[in-house]
Amino acid sequence: MRALIILFTIVMTNQLLAQRPRELGIEIGIFKTGENNAITDVPGVKVGHTTLIEGDNIRTGVTAIIPHGKDVFQWKCPAGIFLGNGFGKLAGYSQVEELGNIETPIVLTNTLSVSTGMNALISYTLNNPGNEDVRSVNAVVGETNDGGLNDIRGRHVKEQHVLGALKNAKDGPVSEGNVGAGTGTRCFGFKGGIGTASRKLPESLGGFTVGVLAQTNFGGVLEINGVPIAKELGNYPFKNAIESADGSCMMVVITNAPVSDRNLKRMAKRAMLGLAKTGGVASNGSGDYVIALSNAEENLIPYDTDSNTNPSEFLRNNRMTPLFIATIEATEEAIINSLFAAETMEGRDGNKADELPVDEVMKIMKKYNRIK
Repeated sequence: MRALIILFTIVMTNQLLAQRPRELGIEIGIFKTGENNAITDVPGVKVGHTTLIEGDNIRTGVTAIIPHGKDVFQWKCPAGIFLGNGFGKLAGYSQVEELGNIETPIVLTNTLSVSTGMNALISYTLNNPGNEDVRSVNAVVGETNDGGLNDIRGRHVKEQHVLGALKNAKDGPVSEGNVGAGTGTRCFGFKGGIGTASRKLPESLGGFTVGVLAQTNFGGVLEINGVPIAKELGNYPFKNAIESADGSCMMVVITNAPVSDRNLKRMAKRAMLGLAKTGGVASNGSGDYVIALSNAEENLIPYDTDSNTNPSEFLRNNRMTPLFIATIEATEEAIINSLFAAETMEGRDGNKADELPVDEVMKIMKKYNRIK
């Protein structure tokens, strides 16, 4: 019997770090990154992966994002969700839209494992100390379809895999590429995966951090920092009749800025601008969703309180523009990071997704004088 490889990891090696676009001289945007250029640069955020690879056909997994160090059900985060294109299965959307908060960690997985993710998040929440009387949980689970490389109909993700990703979630560097929910994904005709990035605003603009994590599984006409990579490589949809731009992208935006749910939804909209800057087109068959939340401790929403009001203070509308820019930049870079980290993978029925030809891409970037 073939051994099941289950990898719980978020630790990235120095070798992988050296292959990130920024390490190779590609600097996207104007704002500086956080220490790890990852969503975990937002204080309190943790990320965990479960990667499932078995035999020739199983190429899938789970990525879990925990927004802060307290119980998320007892201390809910202001949140907003934006649908760039709604061909997807984002569980928990309606309650976030209605109430403006999120009450569980966020789980990303494959399309047919959303219900498994929900069951696991419900178990996780009910079993946490202090939640003994909880009888309703709005589990937030996003997905992309990895059925090209993965035996998705086999529904190999189990509740234990989701709970493992949650249990092993850590701060610090985050593994990218063929890990977790990005194990079996494709992007722009190449191997996609998990990517992350961050931006740190200068103190004059508040000193806040914005972090983004993306699960990339979509198509379009790839650009990197404004350079037409797909055209140069001759790799883009509709150049012949059998290629397609369909797919999906899940984007999670977290900030420690005190932002209201209304303005978090505005930030979520800007993440789609970051996707567009990479050449993504939000095609008819693409599920492009953005979940944005704030973990600013002073604005966490207590579940059990005697107060009739929440004593929250939020940034004014005219203080949001720097956060919009940071969101766009971090989203763009997170998507490109996922491509640079992903490696060639063969999966179901011999289907294959080739890694981005980084050496060729770097030659094109130099041709356009876009290397620092």
